[in-house]
Amino acid sequence: MVLPDHGTSMTTVPLGPIVPEATRPLPAFELHRGRVVTLEPLSGHHAGGLWDAARSADVSWAYLKYGPFPTEADLAAHLGEISGLEQQPYFAVIPASSGKPEGWASFCDIAPHDAAIEIGSIWFSPRLQRTRAATEAIFLMMQHAFELGYHRVVWRCNALNAASMRAARRFGFTHEGTWRGDGIVKGHRRDTAWFSILETEWPIQRARFDAWLDDRNFDANGVAIHSLSRES
Repeated sequence: MVLPDHGTSMTTVPLGPIVPEATRPLPAFELHRGRVVTLEPLSGHHAGGLWDAARSADVSWAYLKYGPFPTEADLAAHLGEISGLEQQPYFAVIPASSGKPEGWASFCDIAPHDAAIEIGSIWFSPRLQRTRAATEAIFLMMQHAFELGYHRVVWRCNALNAASMRAARRFGFTHEGTWRGDGIVKGHRRDTAWFSILETEWPIQRARFDAWLDDRNFDANGVAIHSLSRES
């Protein structure tokens, strides 16, 4: 660690922007309603719908520390462990098209004093993945985090998870780098890719989401006319 010269005063040392002292609140266990999806605080009563969505979808758990679950009872037991965690609130993702839970996501690694929060531990069933509802679910969580006053929203994933890497970039996150060999998941060494979006970047990214989610951007078959990707 290199220290400033003794003759340097605190007024001349580069320290970054001043941030007013504040503690951001933890996300509450509350409903979030969008155009085509609802986020509900995750609980045991979602087990039946999630079990139906998870059947024959073992590969969808490949990069998560948990799953797949051999029985509905095992899935329900897992829901019992993770639902109601104040430091990591989980939400069931319920598309309006089905009215049933088809995945979940959480706020995690929450640092209220540092105004940083992560959207993670995401499991989307195959029928939820790459849908308008899936995109809006992430948008609602990002929007809520910034409304609570967080300055940094994080996305991290296994660096081999190409789909999650693409999703992060599509949602407007910036790739920050990769932590090499920082974990072991299901017996495999994991490199973790880190992405973030900052509050100063959110207005532009929110406008992208608003335009993409607008009903006029979807044809009669529900297919998006314009892409959300920043390269489009």
